Amino acid sequence: MTDKRETAKARRAANDRKLPRIDLNQSPFTVAWEITRACALACLHCRAEAQPKRDPRELTTAEALTVIDQVRAVGDPILVVTGGDPLMRPDVYELLKYSVSVGLRTSLAPTASALVTSRNLARLRDAGVRRIGISLDGPTAAVHDRFRGFSGSFQLTMQIVERIADAGLALQVNTTVTQHNLPTLKALPEIIAAAGAVQWSVFFLVPTGRGRAEDMLSPEEHEDVYTWLCDVSRAAPFDVKTTAGPAYRRVAIQRARADGGEPHVAGAGYRFQDGLDRPMIGINDGNGFAFISHTGDVYPSGFLPLAGGNVRDRPFTEIYRDTPLFRELRNPELLKGKCGQCDFRTVCGGSRARAYGVTGDYLAPDPSCLYEPQPVGERPTGSSQAA
Repeated sequence: MTDKRETAKARRAANDRKLPRIDLNQSPFTVAWEITRACALACLHCRAEAQPKRDPRELTTAEALTVIDQVRAVGDPILVVTGGDPLMRPDVYELLKYSVSVGLRTSLAPTASALVTSRNLARLRDAGVRRIGISLDGPTAAVHDRFRGFSGSFQLTMQIVERIADAGLALQVNTTVTQHNLPTLKALPEIIAAAGAVQWSVFFLVPTGRGRAEDMLSPEEHEDVYTWLCDVSRAAPFDVKTTAGPAYRRVAIQRARADGGEPHVAGAGYRFQDGLDRPMIGINDGNGFAFISHTGDVYPSGFLPLAGGNVRDRPFTEIYRDTPLFRELRNPELLKGKCGQCDFRTVCGGSRARAYGVTGDYLAPDPSCLYEPQPVGERPTGSSQAA
């Protein structure tokens, strides 16, 4: 395990040196694109409220190819193709191949279904896809299958994990944390490491779609999981990142400072490495991240259901850079309550999607955060660097 950890550490450092320095006002770091909402599963927390059949309003193949051009025009973002189940679109391989051909770093997040065959994974690899993201929400069939609404889902997921490795594709494991799987969460890292995953992407429930507010973690539970994830990230042979959990960055910084270091937030702000010349930035809804729906609407994220525009009517670049919604989300001066006063507001900023889902105001304080910022006049010297 030690050799794996050292190898992972070296790989992370090498990747960090390659990461582009970008102005998040001009270009997102990541774009997620829901090419369809069709899906065979009925997951408890699904933000898309996915349906068994494709929506006739979906972007056509010609329109989808234009979207890829628009995403490329905004800069050099990572493109995550998702759904629903993206493999339920017959043209998915054409779209992925074109995305790679125009220079986009492209990954895919399919549903763990019968469509993820060895043959189809080989087609994805040959199309140039860099990474496959598969959801694993529990360490046992009892937990995972209840989450996914499909008996046998856990067994199929583990088979798919093996197929991904056999196809020579990088594996990312995605987990959504809710009250349903919190008690079993600590059993997952061992499984993820054994699967050879390069990254664990931990999502924190936002009340949207099928996600219910009563299934969210409490502020204390969020804080406990963030602290535990810091420990995992230091020991695991895979990277750890969070989605809808930006306070993880704050906790990681506090932990590093307590240990006598001063971390730099690398890339999308999900990992923390000492000694790297990186600015302290944090990706958030509409600030370095954008989401394109199956009908072309552009949202700050898949969990914040307010559209800035539609790519059928206006170029993606203009929607991301110029619409009031996105501009407001990139202005930390507009944050309200303790998020606006917080000394970590530019590396965290709170989940704007969760603030909206709970309060109806995307600039309100994140209700999941336990941290109480110090008044400005009482902050220690140097703390303003993250403000």
